[in-house]
Formats: sequence, structure tokens, C-alpha cells
Amino acid sequence: MTNFWKNIRRFPSFLFSVITGFFLTTFYPIFELLKEKNKRIIIVTIILIFIITILNILRYMLGIN
Repeated sequence: MTNFWKNIRRFPSFLFSVITGFFLTTFYPIFELLKEKNKRIIIVTIILIFIITILNILRYMLGIN
């Protein structure tokens, strides 16, 4: 039973490391592309278009003017 409680106590740090690893592996290529000036404009434009599209979709779905 003590092993069970040890594992329960270690779970939050495991969860934190999994979430951190996910974000690092997901966004690392984007950060590498942002180091080059000509690709920086393209990446920022794509991200802005994506955010604007998501906001418009949510606005129409929720009926917000």
C-alpha cells in the first residue's frame, strides 16, 4: 500500500513533465523558424490568420456580434 501512495505523490510531477515535453516538442520547430527574418513574417501571418479564423468561427457559432 505504501507503493501506491508513493506513486500518487509522484503523479503531479509526472503530469507536469509530460505537458512541458508536449509543448516543447510541439513549438520548438516554430521557434527555430522564427530565428530567420524572412520566415518570421510568414509564420506570424499564418498564426494571425489561424487565430482570426478560430475567433470568427466561435463568434458565428455562439451568435456574438
